[in-house]
Amino acid sequence: MFFSASLVSWTGLWVHRIAVTWLAWEMTHSAFWVGLVAFCDLAPAVVFSPIAGAVADRMDRVRLTMLSQATIALEAATIATLVATGHLTIGLLLAAETVSGIAASFSQPARQSLMPGLVPAADLPAAVACNSLCYNLARFIGPAIAGPMVAAWGVVPAVAFNSLAYIMATCTMPQLRVDPAQRRGHASKRSIWAETLAGFRYAGLHPGIGPLLLFAAIASVLIRGVQEILPPYVERLFARGPDGLAMLTACIGIGALLSGLWVANRGRLTGTAALAVGAVAAQATFTIGFIATGFFPFALLCAALMGASASVHGISVQTLVQSAADPSMRGRVLSLWGMITRACPASGALALGAAGEMLGLRLPTLLAMLLSLLVVAWGMKRLPRMAEVLEGIREAAVLRRPT
Repeated sequence: MFFSASLVSWTGLWVHRIAVTWLAWEMTHSAFWVGLVAFCDLAPAVVFSPIAGAVADRMDRVRLTMLSQATIALEAATIATLVATGHLTIGLLLAAETVSGIAASFSQPARQSLMPGLVPAADLPAAVACNSLCYNLARFIGPAIAGPMVAAWGVVPAVAFNSLAYIMATCTMPQLRVDPAQRRGHASKRSIWAETLAGFRYAGLHPGIGPLLLFAAIASVLIRGVQEILPPYVERLFARGPDGLAMLTACIGIGALLSGLWVANRGRLTGTAALAVGAVAAQATFTIGFIATGFFPFALLCAALMGASASVHGISVQTLVQSAADPSMRGRVLSLWGMITRACPASGALALGAAGEMLGLRLPTLLAMLLSLLVVAWGMKRLPRMAEVLEGIREAAVLRRPT
């Protein structure tokens, strides 16, 4: 039930993203404004994700997930209504996406913190991988639905679909059988601000989690912005419309799905840190191939490989973090990961969009990929210590389990 609801809501999310980014492009024909729309959706995580993690560690996580998901459904319904009545402006779109971004910042740590209460501890790495598979399957299904839907009927049905998807996901939450110890965080002993800062300190001082999250954050700023502002690339590099956007996004999802299946079937934690670092190098390389070509079929292949490497990186980082984090800190640590996956791509998208208006899309993207390869070199230097700490903790915990 948890995975099914995730698949439904994330499918709606990807339909919504395709529709909204294309709507922003049609309204402005500016890569900067498209980047700003992505920024408003993702950037609130900078401020709200750490706070949301502290909230998730001290209240009923099922209830918090329901409230945040219902807010996302309401935001999508509002956009669909404004577009249908002809009252939507780019300013209102930015405001609505900001509200959705805030709600998503609370939903992510609350929902993901429930996973250890749904499966045995030994199955947590596989559960994390399966959860990522749901996300990437939605990343394939969503664009496949959104492209024809937007082309045939416009953005209103697409955005309304997202609203319905989140309503359905919200209604399933009370039916989950969650271990009571994992459903609710610890009793409140300090202020929310003190606990938020404690989460930062815990992650920053952890010899494995801190360097891994720092590596993921910098790499995400440099690399992931491309996927957040695909419409300008689609039209300017390949002279295609919504169908091309849907095909590219679907290829990213297919690659992510297949690589996610591979990671899920590995069945071990050993070597996961190396995957997290190496996948970034692969993603940068395939992104260079994507922007270097004007041949659309080759771009589709590069997009699939970009999605595959991004999926390996994301699953690996999340598995390591979930496994190594203290249970009392899990919500706050996951909120930092959520901040990275939302705020960092938003920053990269905004920078690429602005630079793309002045220098074209290819040169800024190439420079970002080359910088990301330097970050990989730093990550490789730290890899032995990260692997020792992050993989050793989990393996020891499994060995200590009673038979």
